[in-house]
Amino acid sequence: MVKVWYEPPPGGPRTHLNRGGYYVESSRTPAFITKLNKARPISVVIPALAAIGALCYIPLMNQKNLPITLSPEHVAAQRAYMRYHNMNPIFGISSKKARAADPDH
Repeated sequence: MVKVWYEPPPGGPRTHLNRGGYYVESSRTPAFITKLNKARPISVVIPALAAIGALCYIPLMNQKNLPITLSPEHVAAQRAYMRYHNMNPIFGISSKKARAADPDH
């Protein structure tokens, strides 16, 4: 009978020899991803959110007019509909305070 000596991987159990934890220390991983992984979270998250916000704002930059649902006529019709159906009667559009403050009513 042959005795087999089991030696766990150097990173501990459930690790692989060809890559590090979270697939970061692989030889195929770009250097900037390794650098981002080792940086503080706040220094990565805030610029990433700013970049995503800037990319999402690009399609809105050249819009000239507001959507039709924000026109004064549509807002007045929506307000009248909400009052007719008594929506949010305590603090909202159908409350006595809101009705007193509205010039159209």
